[in-house]
Amino acid sequence: MNIAFDDKTVIVTGAAHGFGRAIAREFAALGASVWACDIIAEELAETDRICQDLPGACQVKVVDVRDRAAVFAFVNEILAEDESVHVLVNNAGGVLGQVGRPLEAISEDDWDSIFEVNTRGAFYFAQAVAPSMKAQRYGRIVNISSGAGLGVSLTGIQAYASAKAAQIGLTRQLAHELGAWNITVNNIAPGFVLSNPNSIRQFESYGENGQRALIDRFALKRLGAAEDIAHGVLFFASDYANWITGQVLSVDGGRLG
Repeated sequence: MNIAFDDKTVIVTGAAHGFGRAIAREFAALGASVWACDIIAEELAETDRICQDLPGACQVKVVDVRDRAAVFAFVNEILAEDESVHVLVNNAGGVLGQVGRPLEAISEDDWDSIFEVNTRGAFYFAQAVAPSMKAQRYGRIVNISSGAGLGVSLTGIQAYASAKAAQIGLTRQLAHELGAWNITVNNIAPGFVLSNPNSIRQFESYGENGQRALIDRFALKRLGAAEDIAHGVLFFASDYANWITGQVLSVDGGRLG
């Protein structure tokens, strides 16, 4: 399978580390003009450095996906320079440092903040790119959810599981709304990957026995890597997925239960 993005402009949100950095790097390696954003400036600069010697281009900018005006301004800046957006990867998300607590202990801000970054941000970016994608009658939107959105979250964070499930619902709805313009909308649901400080801390908290029990729940009996998630994104963004939309691909090593 030969996949290339030499003539494509790609937006990747949440690109400071983990999945987002791997996705940005893989697109740049395949010739894309990548625009990567995040709110963590220092780590975003490292993503920029990593991508500089690759065949494609990479530009980075600090953008808060919760800020609708900032999202639209970022997309307009891209359109002014590259004229088109071909691929949008909504990767920004996470648990925002929260840990599992009883239902009755969750505040309104705890709940809303996770929905803002995991679901509302994806909605804002889809809104921002839709007019140009419709005009060119082409687009690929790939949302990054979680196995938590399909089942139960290992973190025990109610808002995270709910926000990721909502994002999957948004994926399916937008696929039907935008399909007439040759815009596909798909979703990657990653399994447990040591991709960022939160997931590393979570894994370490399990101890040796808990870590082994977690790994034994995967058919492949090993953890995945950020690149595994990126490769699923590349497929959905490629011409090989030209007649696939509204789908959720679990990239989780064959999680059992």
